[in-house]
Amino acid sequence: MFGGSSKEDSSSGLVERPLYRPQEMQQMGPFKVSPMGFGTWSWGNKLLWGYDESMDTELQEVFNVLVASGINLFDTADSYGTGKLNGRSEQLLGRFLKEYPGSPQAAANVRIATKLAAYPWRLAPSQWVGACRASLRRCGVEKLALAQLHWSTAKYAPLQERLMWDGLVAIYEEGLVDAVGLSNYGPKQLARIGAYLDKRGVPLAAVQVQYSLLSRGPEQASVKAACDDLGVALIAYSPLALGMLTGKYSAEDPGSLPGGPRGLVFRQAERGPPVLPGLQPLLEVMGEVAARRRKTLSQVAINWCMCQGTVPIPGAKDLRQATENLGALGWRLSDGEVRALSEAADRVPRVMVQNIFQTK
Repeated sequence: MFGGSSKEDSSSGLVERPLYRPQEMQQMGPFKVSPMGFGTWSWGNKLLWGYDESMDTELQEVFNVLVASGINLFDTADSYGTGKLNGRSEQLLGRFLKEYPGSPQAAANVRIATKLAAYPWRLAPSQWVGACRASLRRCGVEKLALAQLHWSTAKYAPLQERLMWDGLVAIYEEGLVDAVGLSNYGPKQLARIGAYLDKRGVPLAAVQVQYSLLSRGPEQASVKAACDDLGVALIAYSPLALGMLTGKYSAEDPGSLPGGPRGLVFRQAERGPPVLPGLQPLLEVMGEVAARRRKTLSQVAINWCMCQGTVPIPGAKDLRQATENLGALGWRLSDGEVRALSEAADRVPRVMVQNIFQTK
C-alpha cells in the first residue's frame, strides 16, 4: 500500500510518490482506495470526447503518472468506447497496467472498477457472469475490485431490474470480483437492492452518481445520506460538471464551447435558461478560493467533492489535465471555504441536468 516514501525506477525515471497521506485513503468494501480516483469515460469515446488512437501513447503516460502519484482506483465500463471502439476503455486500461514501468507493488495495488451495461438481452445470471468475464479479459486481470450495474432499469423495465440483482450475486459468487457496486441509483432503490444483497451475503462497496458543485441538490444529498447509512462509499463522477467548473468556457464566447452532444448540455436551454450565464458568481467565488490557495478552479472543485466525503473520479485526455487534477490532492479546503462554495452553488439559477437513468 502506498505510504509517504518515494521510489524511483531507474529504467523509466518514474518517481513513485503518493500525493496524499495514508490516513486519507477511503474504505471501499474490503479494500482501500486513494482519496481521488480516475475515470476513463473519454478513452475510446470519439463522439463526446474526441478520442483518437493517436492519443494512446500519451494516455499511457497519463496512467503512469497517476499510479506513481498514488491513484489506485480506475473506473471504467464495458460500454465505454464508441462504435467499433466499444470496450476500448477497458482494453487500454488493461494494456497500460501490464506495461506500467514502475514497481510491481504499485501495479498490484491498482483497483479496477468496471460498470456493466444494462443491455436488454442481459437477463440470466449466466449472461452477467459472461459479461464480467469479458471485462476481465479486456482488462487483463483475474479479478476485478468492483463490478457495478451501470444504470437501473427500474424506470422502464422493472422486471429486468430484479434479474440484474441476481446477476450481481452470481458475479460475486463466481469469485470474479472483490465486491459489487451500483451506478445512478437513488436512495429508495438503493435501500431495496442493499437489503437484497445483504441477505445474499454480497458486500455492496460503492454507489456512483453524478456529483459536483453543480450536482449537489436534494437528490444527490439524499444519495449521500443513504450511502452513509449503509456504510458504502460514494463515487462522484463528473466532479467538474463536464468541464463547466474549469472556467474554460464562456457564455459570451460561443466559440469556446465544446462541439457535439457535450455542447448541447452546456446550452441546455430547452427547459429554462442555460447553465453557463448564471455560473459566473460561483466561478468568482471559486476563483477567490483558488487564488488564496494558489490552486486552479478544477482543483478547488475536485477538492470540494473530497471534502463532502466522496471519492471523485475526474478524467483526463492528456498529461496537462491529469497533472492539474492531481493538484487537488494533499490539502483540504477549510470549513469556511466549503460553506462559501456550497452557498454560491445554491445561488446558481440552473444546475446540471441529472442522469435520466438515476432512480428515486
